Amino acid sequence: MPSELDKSRLAVADEVKFDTFATIPELCDHAKQYKAISRDFASDTVTAPTKEMYTYALQASLADDVYFEPTANSLEKHIAKLTGKEAAVFMPSGTMSNQISLRTHLMQPPYSVFCDYRSHINRYETGGTAFHSGAHTVAVIPSNGNYLTLHDVKQFIIQGSDIHLAPTHVIALENTLGGAIFPQEEIIKISEFAHKEGIMMHLDGARLWHVAAETGTSMKELCDPFDSVSLCFSKGLGAPVGSCIVGTKDFIARARWFRKLFGGGMRQIGVLAGCAAYALNHNFPQLPRVHDLARRLEAGLRELGVRILGANTCMVFFDPTPLGIEYDEISERAAKLPEPVTIVSSRLVVHIQTEDQAVDDFLALVKTIVEEKKVAVFVTSSPPQGESSATKKIYCEAV
Repeated sequence: MPSELDKSRLAVADEVKFDTFATIPELCDHAKQYKAISRDFASDTVTAPTKEMYTYALQASLADDVYFEPTANSLEKHIAKLTGKEAAVFMPSGTMSNQISLRTHLMQPPYSVFCDYRSHINRYETGGTAFHSGAHTVAVIPSNGNYLTLHDVKQFIIQGSDIHLAPTHVIALENTLGGAIFPQEEIIKISEFAHKEGIMMHLDGARLWHVAAETGTSMKELCDPFDSVSLCFSKGLGAPVGSCIVGTKDFIARARWFRKLFGGGMRQIGVLAGCAAYALNHNFPQLPRVHDLARRLEAGLRELGVRILGANTCMVFFDPTPLGIEYDEISERAAKLPEPVTIVSSRLVVHIQTEDQAVDDFLALVKTIVEEKKVAVFVTSSPPQGESSATKKIYCEAV
C-alpha cells in the first residue's frame, strides 16, 4: 500500500503535468506556420528553423556551456577564424551581444558612445547603454543623409579634458543599417582615426552576412577595422536563437564574465549552436536570392507609382500616399487575402523563407488598390460640362 507521503507526491506530480501542445494544437501546425512565414514581410526575425536544421542540430553535444560546451566551442572557434579575430562567444541575442560588447570596452565613467541616431544600439535596445554601462550616447544624424563619415566623427566625438563632457571611448557602427551597406572605405577611414585617438571600434553586424553575400567581401575584411563585432544567426541566416561576439582573447574572456552577470550564461546550448552551423552551411548561400527578390519587389512598386524611400539588400521602404493610399489600407487588405500577406509598416523585409508568390500577390494587391483609387477619383470628380465620353476617359487616365 502506498504511504500518505507517496500519495501526496503522486498528487503533486499530477498537478505539475501539462501538455502544452494539447492547449494550442492549431498553433503547432508547422506547415501552416511555414506558409504564414513565407508571406510575412514584417522582419527577417520571423524565419523558423526547418526540420532539416533541427535534424542536423540534434547531433550536437549535451554539455553545460557555463562550464564548457563542445559544439558551441567549435562554432565559436569557426566564427573567430572566419572574422580574423582571436576568440568568440555565443550570445542569446543581438541586443545582449551589443550591450555586453560596450560594457566590456567601457571601464570607468565618465564616457560616451558615438553612433548613428538610427542605430539599433541607440533606438531599439531600451536604453541599455545608459542602464548597463552608465554611458552617454552621442547619436548623430549623418551629414550625407545615408551613413556616418569621418567628417561626422571628427565634428561630434567628444575629446579633451573638459569636466563638463563625457569623452568618447567607443564608436559603434552598424552594417547594414536599414538594409543599406556601409561603404567599407569610409569605415576604414573612421577606424584609422579612432585607433589613432585611442578610441575603440564596435560593429553591430547583425546583418553583416548580407554585406558579404552582396559584395563578395570576406567576413575578415569586413571585420578587420573593428575591435569587437556582433554577428546574428537568427535574422538573415534563419537560426532560431543566437548571436556571437568576436574580439581578442582578453576581450572575450571579460565578455563571458559579463554574459554571466547579465544572466546570459546558458546550459545545454549545443542544439542552438548546431542550428547556427546549419544556417552557415545552407542558409547563407540563399542571401543573393533574397536580394534579387527584394529588387523585384522594389521595381514592381516603382512601376505602380509608389514612392520608394529606400531599397537595399533585403529591405524596401515605400510610401504609397502620393497615390492616395494609406499604409493601414494596404495592411488590412493584405491580411484579408485568401492567403494573407503580413505588412506592419513602411518597411518590407524579404528573408530566406519568403516565397516568390508572396511578392507577386502583394504587388497585385497594390495594383488593384491603385486602380480602385483611379476609378474612385473619376466617379467623384466631375469633368467640365459638355465634354464627350472620350474626353472623360482621357481625364480619368490623367488623374
